[in-house]
Amino acid sequence: MAFAITRKITASALALCATVSMAMADGTLKIGMQLEPPHLDPTSAAAGAIDQVLYANVFEGLTRFTSTGAVVPGLAKSWDISADGLTYTFQLRDGVQFHDGTTMDSADVKFSLDRARAEDSTNAQKALFAGIAAVDAVDPMTVKITLSAPNGNFLFNLAWGDAVIVAPESIDGIKQNPIGTGAFAFDKWVQGDRIDIKRFDGYWGTPAALDTASFKFISDPTAAFAAMMAGDIDAFAGFPAPENLAQFDADPRFKVLVGSTEGETILSTNNKMPPFDNVKVRQAMAHAIDRQAIIDGAMFGFGTPIGTHFAPHNPAYVDLTGQSAYDPERAKALLAEAGFPDGFTTTLKLPPPSYARRGGEIIAAQLRAVGIQTEITNLEWAQWLEQVFRGKDYGLTIVSHTEPFDIGIYARPDYYFQYDNPAFQKLMEDLNAQTDPAARKTMLAQAQQMIADDYVNGYLFQLAALSVAKKDVMGLWENSPTQAIDLTAVHWAK
Repeated sequence: MAFAITRKITASALALCATVSMAMADGTLKIGMQLEPPHLDPTSAAAGAIDQVLYANVFEGLTRFTSTGAVVPGLAKSWDISADGLTYTFQLRDGVQFHDGTTMDSADVKFSLDRARAEDSTNAQKALFAGIAAVDAVDPMTVKITLSAPNGNFLFNLAWGDAVIVAPESIDGIKQNPIGTGAFAFDKWVQGDRIDIKRFDGYWGTPAALDTASFKFISDPTAAFAAMMAGDIDAFAGFPAPENLAQFDADPRFKVLVGSTEGETILSTNNKMPPFDNVKVRQAMAHAIDRQAIIDGAMFGFGTPIGTHFAPHNPAYVDLTGQSAYDPERAKALLAEAGFPDGFTTTLKLPPPSYARRGGEIIAAQLRAVGIQTEITNLEWAQWLEQVFRGKDYGLTIVSHTEPFDIGIYARPDYYFQYDNPAFQKLMEDLNAQTDPAARKTMLAQAQQMIADDYVNGYLFQLAALSVAKKDVMGLWENSPTQAIDLTAVHWAK
C-alpha cells in the first residue's frame, strides 16, 4: 500500500512537472543560427545575421516581405502613387509605438530615410535610396516621398531590412540596444552565446504567440547537430550540417524544412586585382569549377546550379550554366591565352558558413588542377567584413548573397568585387525606371547574360533553405525570401 501511494504521488508529481514544462515550452523558443551579428543595427552593416534576428521581429519598414516573397504593407497601411511615378504618398498606421513607449510618426520615417541616403551614410544598401529626391512629413500620419526618376522597385526596396524605421532618440545606442516597433522587443545580448527577445505587449498588429525567444549562436556543424539531438534548442534555421538531415527526417521528434533562398552562392572575384582584371582568367576559372561536385561535397546534394547572379525560382531567370560548363582543358587553354600557361597564386579568404569552408577546399582542389594555387585563410565574420567586403583585400572568396533580387549590386563599381561596366549600369537605370512587366523581364534577361559574358564571378549554386525543428514548432518560414528568421507567427502546436 505504501508503495502504491508513493507511486501515485510520484505519478502526480511527474504529471505536474510535465504540465509546467509544457506551459514553459508554449511561451518560449530556443532557435539556433550559425553566425553571431557584429552589432544590432540593420541600417549600417551588410551582415545578414543582423536581419536574421531583427527583421520583422524587432524592426519594421513601411513595407515588408512575407514568407512567399510578396511585398505587403508594413508601417504604412496604404499609399498612392502619382501618375508620373515620381511621388509616393504613404498613410501610416495609427497607434504604432516604439518599444520605449514613444510614438512612431512621419518624423521618424523622414529621419530614417534621410539618414539612409545621407552623404555620410554607412547603410550597406545605400544605393536603394539614391533615387529619393525628398522626404516630407506632411502631417504626423502622412509621408510624401519624391523620386528623381520613376522606380519600379521602390516598394520592394522599402521592404529590405536596410530600410526599417528607427527613432532619432534611440540611434546612438542602436548597435547594442535596438529599439523598434516590431512584435518583439530586444531583451539582452549575451555576446558569444545568444540574443533574447520578448513579446511587446504594445504591438500595433497581431501579437506574437511566443512570450520570449532566444537566438543561440552555434557555428560548428557538429555542435549544431548535438544541440538539436539533445533538445537544447527547439529549431535551427539555416542548419549547417546537411549531411545530418536524413537522420532528423527519420526521427519522429523532428521535422526538416527544405526550401529556397535568395542566396546566390558565388566564388567572388576581385575584378580590379591582377590577374582577375583579365576576363580570360575569370572565364578560365569558371570552366575549372565543377558546380555539382561542390553541391554534392559541401552541401550533400542540396542546392541548384546557377550560371549567373539570379535566383532560379524567379520567373525571369535564364539558365546560363552551360556557358561556364566544367571543362578543365578549356580552362588551361584560356589561362595560356591570358599569359599564364603555368598558372598563378592568389588568396582565397573564407567566412565561417559551412558552404564557404567546405566549398573552399573543393574549389581550391579544382583550381589547383588547372594551375591556380590558392592560399586559404579562414576568417571570422567581422574579419571578412573588414578585409574583404570593406577593405577589398582579397583575390577570391566564397559567399552567399542572400539579399532579395540583388543583381543591381553589379551596377556599383565600388562594391567589393569591383565590377565597373557602364553598359550594365545604364541597363539597371533603365530597369528601375521601367514598370512594364514584359519589358522588365527582357531587361533582366539581358542583365543576367551581360554578367555571365563578363564572368564577373564564379556562379556556383543557389543556397537551399535548410531548417530543422521539433515537430510541434509551427509557423517557421520554409523559404527565405529575405534574410530573416521571422518568429512573429511561430507557435507551439497544442
